[in-house]
Parts: sequence; structure tokens; C-alpha cells
Amino acid sequence: MHISVIGSGYVGTTVAACFADLGHEVTAIDIDEDVVDALNEGRAPIDEPGLEELLATHAGDRLEATTSYDAVPASDVTFLAIGTPSNEDGSIDLTALEAAAEAAGEALADKSERHLVVIKSTVTPTSIGDVLEPAVRRGANGNENVEVGMNPEFLREGSAVDDFLTPDKVVFGTDSEWATEKLHAVFDPLLDEHDADVVETDPATASMIKYANNAFLASKISLVNDIGNVCKEFGLDAYEVMAAVGLDDRISEQFLRSGVGWGGSCFPKDVDAIVAAARDEDYDPALLEAAVEINDRQPERLLELLEDHVDLAGARVAVLGLAFKPQTDDIRNSRAIPTIETLRDRGAEVVAYDPVAADNMRERFPEIEYADSAASALEGADGAVVVTDWDEFAALDEEFDAMADPVVVDGRRIVERRDGLAYEGLTW
Repeated sequence: MHISVIGSGYVGTTVAACFADLGHEVTAIDIDEDVVDALNEGRAPIDEPGLEELLATHAGDRLEATTSYDAVPASDVTFLAIGTPSNEDGSIDLTALEAAAEAAGEALADKSERHLVVIKSTVTPTSIGDVLEPAVRRGANGNENVEVGMNPEFLREGSAVDDFLTPDKVVFGTDSEWATEKLHAVFDPLLDEHDADVVETDPATASMIKYANNAFLASKISLVNDIGNVCKEFGLDAYEVMAAVGLDDRISEQFLRSGVGWGGSCFPKDVDAIVAAARDEDYDPALLEAAVEINDRQPERLLELLEDHVDLAGARVAVLGLAFKPQTDDIRNSRAIPTIETLRDRGAEVVAYDPVAADNMRERFPEIEYADSAASALEGADGAVVVTDWDEFAALDEEFDAMADPVVVDGRRIVERRDGLAYEGLTW
């Protein structure tokens, strides 16, 4: 099939490359000429394991990029993968996605064959019928051959390619049997190779499945962190406790690691969005609000434990890990941001290190010092906090001896306790 993908950010680039890898002919459409040039040269505009290899393999063959919407009517299916950032009240900003939806409709206004426009972006259930489908139809000038569906993504940064190619589930949200069959045709090369569950539903329900998925996982992490904080007060090892809890097949062991909290582009935005949407319907989702509150507290708790050992005013503090999770350079909603802000507010001198995310964080905090290695960050430091669980931090040992005062508060349980190191786990 010929698939057009509008938007070449994190999701759009990943799905375009993966669709090409499944054997489809793919045209990526983006307004940024630099991004288009990079894709055509086989270079990834984002740092994601495995993505550059797929682009290098398929660019110029099954995958091409353009700034023109002319590829939309020439394709069989169009996916909209435009970002939906948060407004100040937590609701999603549909401005760019709505414009892209209308532009896609305009490109399809004269198409005589049926064409499916699939929303891949994360949007609230009411957004589809109230904003996005009308935008497509407005652009298409009433062309009844154009249909709108929903196919939410469940991609984790740092493992997005693998998540796409080996999914747990694939969700088709459509309003017609034809549209469902069209999505099956798109995903059959994948589903023939992997035993993933296929959920067939309507577009609004498909949208809600994505929000429910992320809200549940975010709440699970916050609950585990709350339990971990209680374990810390009792002097108990939260990881030992949750390892036993995870043996219950109603719960499972995934997402039971307590720590400094969740961040990134999905959990914060999606939980805020569904909370804002619920409030619009005059419902107060108290548990989700509590999950956010607990998550926001964790960086403060990290520094409270550091203050048990170090007077932060004038202290040199090493912050290890800036990305919101390992295997990515994404700092959006990273727990390192409130950690650095609070350290600076309390008069500490911050020296930060991350294997790949330092340049991105430098744009946010140009005034702090950035080290070129964990060892350099630790040298002469009065204390250290671990915010991201990069594997290289697990190998640190004698590097702590170069600190002025070997104190580490480990927010991810990756550093080994040992004699001569004042070690605090965040929740154990």
C-alpha cells in the first residue's frame, strides 16, 4: 500500500519508518524543510534506538519525504501524526493538528475513490467529532469519499521501534466496515508476524483507550512511589516489597519500581488532558489528580534526603541524568528540571551530566555547568543525585571517592551501596 504520514516528529517519523519496514510505500509530509532533507538522506531528526538504521535502509526507496500535500490523494491511507501540546490548564492544543487535518481534506477534495484519514495523534474523545473530523470534511468540501478513523499509538521513547514492530495490542477506531478492513490491510504484514490483540471499536473509544492506558500506568507509578515513601519511613526496602507484590498476576511486576517519578511527553500531557476534559464535564477525577500531586512531590523528597547530609547553600551538587528516561535525549517533563530548579533556588552550584541529553538541557538551563562524564561531574562535588537510570551509572564506584563529600541520593536504585559512601535510596 501507499501510506502518507503527515507530521515527522517523534511519532510520525517512527511510524513512517516502521511502515516502510513492513513493505509499504511511505511518503512523510512535514512543513520543516530541514526535517524533510534529513529523512531523505536517511538521518533521524530524533534520537531513538533503531530508527536511524530503518531510515538509512528505506530512505530513497520505500520512504521519501516532502513538504507537499500532493502525496495525500496519491496514497491509499493518510495518518495524521501532529503534536498536541498542553495548554496552561492541561487541555490539549489542537491548533496545528486541526490545520493539518483541514489541509489533508483539501488535498482530498477531488478524489473520487474512498480515502481513509487516520488520527495517530493523542487527542481526547470529544476532539475527534467536535474538531478534527469537521476540519477534514471542511477541507474536503463535503467529499463523502473521505472517512476519518483513529489508531492510537502506544510507543515508549527509547523503545519506540520495537514497540511498534512487536505490539501488545493494535486499536482500530472506525465508523465503517470498509475503514476497519483498510486498517487491517495496513497492519496485516505486522499482525501476520506477531500475535498481537486487535481491538476494533469506534474512534472516540479508541482515543479513550490511549488515555486510560497512560493514566493507569502513571497512577500505578505514583501509587508505587507513595508506598515506597511509606516503606522508607519504616526503614524497609520498597523494591523487596514490590517484587513480592508483582508476583500477583492481577498486578504484574511492570511499573513497580519506585523512584523520582514519571516524565516525558506522554504521561504528564495525557493525564493533564484527561483531567481537564473530565472537569469540562463537571467531574473531578480525584485519584488522577492525586497521582499528579505525588509525582510532583518526588523531586522535592529527593532533595530533602540530600539535605539530611549536605547544606545546599553554596554546595556543589552533581545531577546525574537529564533525560526523562534512558535511551533518549528527551528532557520534556524530566524530573531533572524541578530538581535543578530547586537546587538553584536553595543556593547550590549545579554540575550536570547526561550521555545524550546535555545539549537539550543546556537550552533550558544555560547558566549551569555541564560535565563531559559522570566522573567529571562527581569530582569535587559535595553531593550527588541520580535522576535517570542510565546503565553507565551502575558502573560508578571509585568515581565517588573523588567527591569532596561522597554523598549520593539515588532516585532510580542503580548505584551500589558500599562502605565509604553515604548512600540514600529515595524510597528504601
